[in-house]
Amino acid sequence: MIVILLGPPGVGKGTQGKILCEALGLSHLSTGDLLRAARREGTELGQQAQAFMDRGELVPDGVIVGRVREKLEELGPDAGVVFDGFPRTVPQAEALDRALLDIARKVDRVIVMTADDAVLVRRISGRRSCSSCGTIYNVFTSPPAQEGACDTCGSELTHRKDDAPETVQNRREVYRELTEPLVGHYERAPGTPVVTVDGDQAVDDVQTALRSAVSR
Repeated sequence: MIVILLGPPGVGKGTQGKILCEALGLSHLSTGDLLRAARREGTELGQQAQAFMDRGELVPDGVIVGRVREKLEELGPDAGVVFDGFPRTVPQAEALDRALLDIARKVDRVIVMTADDAVLVRRISGRRSCSSCGTIYNVFTSPPAQEGACDTCGSELTHRKDDAPETVQNRREVYRELTEPLVGHYERAPGTPVVTVDGDQAVDDVQTALRSAVSR
């Protein structure tokens, strides 16, 4: 099964996608995580993506599609996947459709997570990430046991540049302009159900709604 999670920055796609994958035995494919890993490793792709991510801009399609293709090949043609943060534009969706067609696969479900802007801003402004292992926390909703330190590896937590207030506003505008049209793209695609889930609920309630959406 291939599932795509859509929704604005801060709606909880990363947290919920990982929980969903653990429950259903799927691979969580976050392009943000893939690019940050490439950045930490100092690869050419990571260096290319760095400037765009710091400004809250979308990484060019050629870079992101190439990284996704690499990961799909690594996982194998039969792997179940939850895409989180990809595709972000209609051209990316079309590129993904072609990549899946090459391996006789297709998108089985599209889930759109929603929440009010005020909720999203609060979530993003409170987000902190581990400088070593990449674990994400939120000082308001899911803080670490010790302030400023990762529960997993003890490394320092940082506030990413792409979570700064001015960058957040830019990311929201980019989402509305370029990513929201994806909903129409998939609604027009035959055999691809599109389901909306309210992301402004308790984590367990959102997860229950997501699993129900996947099983429809």
